[in-house]
Amino acid sequence: MNGQQIMREIGRSGVAASAVGLGTWAIGGWMWGGTDERESVAAIQASLDAGVTLIDTAPAYGLGRAEEIVGKALSGRRDKAVIATKCGLVWHTQQGNHFFDQDRRPVHRHLGRESIFHEVEQSLRRLGTDYIDLYITHWQDPTTPIEETMRALEDLRAAGKIRAIGASNVNLEELQIYVQIGGLDAIQERFSMLDREIEAQLLPVTMANGVATLSYSSLALGLLSGSIGPERVFSGDDQRRNNPRFSVA
Repeated sequence: MNGQQIMREIGRSGVAASAVGLGTWAIGGWMWGGTDERESVAAIQASLDAGVTLIDTAPAYGLGRAEEIVGKALSGRRDKAVIATKCGLVWHTQQGNHFFDQDRRPVHRHLGRESIFHEVEQSLRRLGTDYIDLYITHWQDPTTPIEETMRALEDLRAAGKIRAIGASNVNLEELQIYVQIGGLDAIQERFSMLDREIEAQLLPVTMANGVATLSYSSLALGLLSGSIGPERVFSGDDQRRNNPRFSVA
């Protein structure tokens, strides 16, 4: 079934995407109890058919698994999608700060220039494309100056590898530095009816500086979807198993 979505520009980038997007963290499987590639591809393609153009993913979602599935789903339909993916959570180097382990691999927060250039090529390969519409720093790296990170991202934009620049999981000070440097098109933060902390500090800055805001966990890990009742049992490594929001106790 064909649909039509409201379109919005991502900052001042000239890139327009549907106001409603599809997130693919769960498609990567990790922390969601596994994944089904066939169903995931079908879900992505159904979203495109419904007019959703913004497909959000990241290398850290299953150590590249989600990006690979997105690439398969968009094969032959790349022009219909606005791909947002991320950099800064790495397992090819132990530079930066250790963040967590996934599949027994240490994952670090690192946004150095050389690492970003390595990451973008890996993401392009997995996604089966030669450009990324919105490239987002996934988590901030206190060991690398934001100025270095932004210079690398601007160089990638000038080279045509990426079209817009975003930053995720920022605090107010970090956002202010990004804005002062210039070139930031969007932030992406946890934001829903249950999680509204960014309204007080971050949103006034983005609105005053023409920076778009993308939300993640917009349905609060599915809690606000209306499809998860108290009888639902979560299995495997699904993060909701021990989340008090999903408990009736």
